[in-house]
Amino acid sequence: MTATYCLTLALPEPALAAFEAVFEPLGGALVTGGKDADGLIPWQLYLGEAPEEAELDRLLALAAEVAGIETLRHDLERLPEVDWVAESQRSLPAITAGRFRIRGSHIAEPAPWSAIDLLIDANAAFGTGRHETTRGCLLAMQDLAKRRAVTEVLDMGCGSGVLAMAAARLWPCRVLGVDNDAPSLAVTRENLRNNGVGDRVKVMLSDGFRRAEIAAQGPYDLILANILAEPLCGMARDLRRHLAPGGTVVLSGLLVSQERSVIARYRSAGLPLSRRYRLEDWSTLVLGG
Repeated sequence: MTATYCLTLALPEPALAAFEAVFEPLGGALVTGGKDADGLIPWQLYLGEAPEEAELDRLLALAAEVAGIETLRHDLERLPEVDWVAESQRSLPAITAGRFRIRGSHIAEPAPWSAIDLLIDANAAFGTGRHETTRGCLLAMQDLAKRRAVTEVLDMGCGSGVLAMAAARLWPCRVLGVDNDAPSLAVTRENLRNNGVGDRVKVMLSDGFRRAEIAAQGPYDLILANILAEPLCGMARDLRRHLAPGGTVVLSGLLVSQERSVIARYRSAGLPLSRRYRLEDWSTLVLGG
Protein backbone atom coordinates (compact mmCIF):
# COMPACT_ATOMS: atom_id res chain seq x y z
CA MET A 1 0.00 0.00 0.00
CA THR A 2 1.24 3.49 -0.83
CA ALA A 3 -0.03 5.70 1.95
CA THR A 4 -1.31 9.10 0.91
CA TYR A 5 -2.61 10.37 4.27
CA CYS A 6 -1.18 10.57 7.76
CA LEU A 7 -3.30 10.90 10.91
CA THR A 8 -1.22 12.43 13.69
CA LEU A 9 -1.96 12.63 17.42
CA ALA A 10 0.07 13.20 20.57
CA LEU A 11 -0.99 10.68 23.24
CA PRO A 12 -0.19 9.84 26.84
CA GLU A 13 1.57 6.48 26.93
CA PRO A 14 -1.31 4.55 28.64
CA ALA A 15 -3.63 5.53 25.76
CA LEU A 16 -1.49 4.04 22.96
CA ALA A 17 -2.94 0.54 23.06
CA ALA A 18 -6.52 1.78 23.10
CA PHE A 19 -6.04 3.97 20.03
CA GLU A 20 -4.28 1.17 18.15
CA ALA A 21 -7.10 -1.28 18.85
CA VAL A 22 -9.92 1.13 17.97
CA PHE A 23 -8.29 2.30 14.71
CA GLU A 24 -7.54 -1.27 13.59
CA PRO A 25 -10.47 -1.40 11.10
CA LEU A 26 -8.89 1.37 9.01
CA GLY A 27 -5.81 -0.71 8.28
CA GLY A 28 -2.59 1.11 7.47
CA ALA A 29 0.78 1.35 9.18
CA LEU A 30 1.29 2.72 12.67
CA VAL A 31 4.42 4.56 13.83
CA THR A 32 5.13 5.94 17.32
CA GLY A 33 8.03 8.03 18.56
CA GLY A 34 9.68 9.14 21.77
CA LYS A 35 8.04 11.39 24.36
CA ASP A 36 7.97 15.10 23.65
CA ALA A 37 8.57 17.91 26.16
CA ASP A 38 5.04 17.47 27.55
CA GLY A 39 5.50 13.72 28.07
CA LEU A 40 3.24 12.82 25.11
CA ILE A 41 4.10 10.25 22.44
CA PRO A 42 3.71 11.07 18.71
CA TRP A 43 1.22 8.61 17.16
CA GLN A 44 1.01 8.48 13.36
CA LEU A 45 -1.26 6.26 11.27
CA TYR A 46 -0.43 6.09 7.55
CA LEU A 47 -3.45 5.37 5.34
CA GLY A 48 -4.13 4.76 1.68
CA GLU A 49 -7.44 6.64 1.78
CA ALA A 50 -8.77 9.37 4.02
CA PRO A 51 -11.63 8.23 6.28
CA GLU A 52 -14.92 10.09 6.18
CA GLU A 53 -14.95 12.96 8.65
CA ALA A 54 -17.86 11.52 10.64
CA GLU A 55 -16.20 8.09 10.87
CA LEU A 56 -12.91 9.63 11.97
CA ASP A 57 -14.68 11.66 14.66
CA ARG A 58 -16.48 8.51 15.85
CA LEU A 59 -13.26 6.50 16.12
CA LEU A 60 -11.44 9.31 17.92
CA ALA A 61 -14.26 9.64 20.44
CA LEU A 62 -14.42 5.86 20.97
CA ALA A 63 -10.66 5.55 21.42
CA ALA A 64 -10.64 8.42 23.90
CA GLU A 65 -13.49 6.80 25.84
CA VAL A 66 -11.71 3.43 25.96
CA ALA A 67 -8.47 5.12 27.04
CA GLY A 68 -10.25 7.27 29.62
CA ILE A 69 -8.95 10.57 28.27
CA GLU A 70 -10.45 13.68 26.73
CA THR A 71 -10.77 13.73 22.92
CA LEU A 72 -7.53 15.17 21.55
CA ARG A 73 -6.78 17.44 18.64
CA HIS A 74 -5.62 15.63 15.53
CA ASP A 75 -4.10 16.39 12.15
CA LEU A 76 -4.95 14.53 8.93
CA GLU A 77 -2.41 15.39 6.26
CA ARG A 78 -2.12 14.39 2.62
CA LEU A 79 1.38 13.04 1.89
CA PRO A 80 3.65 12.95 -1.14
CA GLU A 81 3.70 9.69 -3.11
CA VAL A 82 6.07 7.67 -0.95
CA ASP A 83 5.64 4.04 0.17
CA TRP A 84 5.32 4.93 3.84
CA VAL A 85 4.43 1.35 4.78
CA ALA A 86 7.76 0.07 3.42
CA GLU A 87 9.52 2.91 5.22
CA SER A 88 7.86 2.06 8.53
CA GLN A 89 8.52 -1.68 8.17
CA ARG A 90 12.28 -1.10 8.10
CA SER A 91 12.14 0.02 11.73
CA LEU A 92 9.99 -2.89 13.00
CA PRO A 93 11.98 -5.64 14.73
CA ALA A 94 10.79 -9.21 15.10
CA ILE A 95 8.81 -9.80 18.28
CA THR A 96 8.29 -12.91 20.37
CA ALA A 97 5.27 -14.27 22.22
CA GLY A 98 6.32 -17.49 23.90
CA ARG A 99 7.49 -19.82 21.12
CA PHE A 100 6.15 -17.56 18.39
CA ARG A 101 8.41 -15.21 16.49
CA ILE A 102 6.50 -12.73 14.36
CA ARG A 103 8.45 -10.85 11.72
CA GLY A 104 8.09 -8.84 8.56
CA SER A 105 9.64 -9.91 5.27
CA HIS A 106 12.45 -7.38 5.80
CA ILE A 107 13.85 -9.68 8.54
CA ALA A 108 15.80 -12.58 7.04
CA GLU A 109 17.60 -13.93 10.12
CA PRO A 110 16.65 -17.56 10.89
CA ALA A 111 14.42 -18.11 13.89
CA PRO A 112 15.68 -20.18 16.84
CA TRP A 113 15.21 -23.89 16.20
CA SER A 114 12.35 -24.23 18.71
CA ALA A 115 10.46 -21.13 17.53
CA ILE A 116 7.27 -21.02 15.49
CA ASP A 117 8.00 -18.41 12.84
CA LEU A 118 5.15 -16.35 11.38
CA LEU A 119 5.70 -13.96 8.50
CA ILE A 120 3.26 -11.04 8.72
CA ASP A 121 3.92 -7.73 7.04
CA ALA A 122 2.20 -4.59 8.33
CA ASN A 123 0.87 -3.66 4.91
CA ALA A 124 -2.91 -3.36 4.75
CA ALA A 125 -4.27 -4.48 8.10
CA PHE A 126 -3.51 -4.49 11.77
CA GLY A 127 -3.20 -7.67 13.80
CA THR A 128 0.53 -8.19 13.28
CA GLY A 129 1.08 -9.56 16.78
CA ARG A 130 2.52 -6.29 18.12
CA HIS A 131 -0.50 -5.48 20.25
CA GLU A 132 -0.74 -6.82 23.82
CA THR A 133 -4.13 -8.40 23.09
CA THR A 134 -2.74 -10.52 20.25
CA ARG A 135 0.27 -11.49 22.31
CA GLY A 136 -1.99 -12.46 25.21
CA CYS A 137 -3.99 -14.74 22.93
CA LEU A 138 -0.81 -16.37 21.59
CA LEU A 139 0.41 -17.06 25.14
CA ALA A 140 -2.98 -18.50 26.13
CA MET A 141 -3.08 -20.75 23.06
CA GLN A 142 0.40 -22.12 23.78
CA ASP A 143 -0.57 -22.98 27.36
CA LEU A 144 -3.75 -24.63 26.11
CA ALA A 145 -1.79 -26.70 23.56
CA LYS A 146 0.22 -28.23 26.39
CA ARG A 147 -2.87 -29.85 27.91
CA ARG A 148 -5.37 -30.58 25.17
CA ALA A 149 -5.86 -31.24 21.48
CA VAL A 150 -8.32 -29.40 19.27
CA THR A 151 -9.60 -30.32 15.82
CA GLU A 152 -11.99 -27.48 14.89
CA VAL A 153 -11.06 -23.83 15.55
CA LEU A 154 -12.97 -20.62 14.88
CA ASP A 155 -11.20 -17.24 14.82
CA MET A 156 -14.02 -14.68 15.01
CA GLY A 157 -12.80 -11.27 13.84
CA CYS A 158 -9.62 -12.72 12.38
CA GLY A 159 -8.06 -9.45 11.11
CA SER A 160 -4.80 -10.33 9.36
CA GLY A 161 -5.12 -13.98 10.43
CA VAL A 162 -2.35 -14.19 13.01
CA LEU A 163 -4.38 -16.22 15.55
CA ALA A 164 -5.83 -18.50 12.87
CA MET A 165 -2.34 -19.24 11.58
CA ALA A 166 -1.02 -19.74 15.09
CA ALA A 167 -3.73 -22.33 15.75
CA ALA A 168 -2.85 -24.17 12.54
CA ARG A 169 0.79 -24.30 13.65
CA LEU A 170 0.01 -25.47 17.19
CA TRP A 171 -2.51 -28.23 16.37
CA PRO A 172 -3.36 -30.55 13.46
CA CYS A 173 -6.73 -28.83 13.13
CA ARG A 174 -9.06 -27.12 10.69
CA VAL A 175 -9.49 -23.38 11.21
CA LEU A 176 -12.20 -21.00 10.05
CA GLY A 177 -11.33 -17.29 10.14
CA VAL A 178 -14.27 -14.87 10.00
CA ASP A 179 -14.17 -11.10 9.58
CA ASN A 180 -16.62 -8.41 8.47
CA ASP A 181 -13.95 -6.44 6.58
CA ALA A 182 -13.19 -7.64 3.04
CA PRO A 183 -9.77 -5.90 2.74
CA SER A 184 -8.62 -7.61 5.94
CA LEU A 185 -9.57 -10.99 4.48
CA ALA A 186 -7.52 -10.25 1.36
CA VAL A 187 -4.53 -9.66 3.64
CA THR A 188 -5.32 -12.84 5.56
CA ARG A 189 -5.33 -14.94 2.39
CA GLU A 190 -1.93 -13.56 1.42
CA ASN A 191 -0.59 -14.31 4.90
CA LEU A 192 -1.92 -17.86 4.74
CA ARG A 193 -0.05 -18.45 1.49
CA ASN A 194 3.14 -16.89 2.84
CA ASN A 195 3.04 -19.15 5.92
CA GLY A 196 2.05 -22.39 4.20
CA VAL A 197 -1.20 -23.00 6.08
CA GLY A 198 -3.72 -22.19 3.37
CA ASP A 199 -4.75 -25.84 3.11
CA ARG A 200 -6.07 -25.90 6.70
CA VAL A 201 -7.32 -22.35 7.22
CA LYS A 202 -10.44 -21.11 5.45
CA VAL A 203 -11.61 -17.50 5.68
CA MET A 204 -15.11 -16.10 5.29
CA LEU A 205 -16.76 -12.68 5.17
CA SER A 206 -19.52 -12.44 7.77
CA ASP A 207 -20.94 -10.04 10.31
CA GLY A 208 -20.50 -12.15 13.41
CA PHE A 209 -22.15 -15.58 13.35
CA ARG A 210 -24.79 -14.71 10.73
CA ARG A 211 -23.66 -16.99 7.89
CA ALA A 212 -24.97 -20.55 8.06
CA GLU A 213 -21.60 -21.95 6.94
CA ILE A 214 -20.12 -21.01 10.32
CA ALA A 215 -22.48 -23.37 12.14
CA ALA A 216 -22.05 -26.02 9.44
CA GLN A 217 -18.30 -26.33 10.06
CA GLY A 218 -18.75 -26.42 13.85
CA PRO A 219 -19.14 -27.07 16.64
CA TYR A 220 -15.70 -25.77 17.57
CA ASP A 221 -13.30 -27.09 20.22
CA LEU A 222 -11.68 -23.65 20.40
CA ILE A 223 -13.13 -20.23 19.59
CA LEU A 224 -10.85 -17.18 19.46
CA ALA A 225 -12.18 -13.62 19.48
CA ASN A 226 -9.80 -10.68 19.75
CA ILE A 227 -12.07 -7.70 19.22
CA LEU A 228 -13.47 -5.11 21.70
CA ALA A 229 -15.37 -5.56 24.95
CA GLU A 230 -18.78 -4.40 23.69
CA PRO A 231 -19.02 -6.77 20.70
CA LEU A 232 -17.56 -9.57 22.83
CA CYS A 233 -20.44 -9.13 25.27
CA GLY A 234 -22.97 -8.95 22.45
CA MET A 235 -21.92 -12.27 20.92
CA ALA A 236 -21.69 -14.32 24.14
CA ARG A 237 -24.76 -16.51 23.58
CA ASP A 238 -24.09 -16.98 19.85
CA LEU A 239 -20.55 -18.00 20.67
CA ARG A 240 -21.74 -20.48 23.29
CA ARG A 241 -24.09 -22.13 20.77
CA HIS A 242 -21.21 -22.74 18.36
CA LEU A 243 -18.85 -24.18 20.99
CA ALA A 244 -18.45 -27.94 21.31
CA PRO A 245 -19.15 -29.54 24.73
CA GLY A 246 -16.04 -29.06 26.86
CA GLY A 247 -14.70 -26.47 24.40
CA THR A 248 -12.51 -23.49 25.24
CA VAL A 249 -12.90 -19.80 24.44
CA VAL A 250 -10.06 -17.25 24.31
CA LEU A 251 -11.23 -13.62 24.37
CA SER A 252 -9.22 -10.42 24.14
CA GLY A 253 -9.42 -6.83 22.97
CA LEU A 254 -10.60 -5.67 26.39
CA LEU A 255 -9.01 -3.53 29.05
CA VAL A 256 -8.37 -4.93 32.53
CA SER A 257 -11.03 -2.48 33.74
CA GLN A 258 -13.57 -4.16 31.41
CA GLU A 259 -12.92 -7.73 32.60
CA ARG A 260 -15.77 -7.84 35.12
CA SER A 261 -18.55 -7.08 32.63
CA VAL A 262 -17.23 -9.51 30.01
CA ILE A 263 -16.71 -12.31 32.55
CA ALA A 264 -20.22 -11.80 33.93
CA ARG A 265 -21.80 -11.95 30.48
CA TYR A 266 -20.02 -15.20 29.58
CA ARG A 267 -20.68 -16.77 32.97
CA SER A 268 -24.38 -16.16 32.40
CA ALA A 269 -24.01 -17.94 29.05
CA GLY A 270 -22.51 -20.98 30.81
CA LEU A 271 -18.81 -20.23 30.25
CA PRO A 272 -16.95 -19.60 33.52
CA LEU A 273 -13.51 -18.03 33.65
CA SER A 274 -10.63 -20.51 33.91
CA ARG A 275 -7.58 -18.24 33.43
CA ARG A 276 -6.62 -14.69 32.57
CA TYR A 277 -3.51 -13.02 31.16
CA ARG A 278 -2.74 -9.34 31.73
CA LEU A 279 -0.24 -7.44 29.60
CA GLU A 280 0.00 -3.78 30.57
CA ASP A 281 -3.61 -2.44 30.58
CA TRP A 282 -5.02 -5.24 28.42
CA SER A 283 -6.56 -8.57 29.35
CA THR A 284 -6.96 -11.97 27.68
CA LEU A 285 -9.56 -14.32 29.17
CA VAL A 286 -9.76 -18.10 28.87
CA LEU A 287 -13.22 -19.54 29.52
CA GLY A 288 -14.78 -22.99 29.55
CA GLY A 289 -12.84 -26.25 29.29
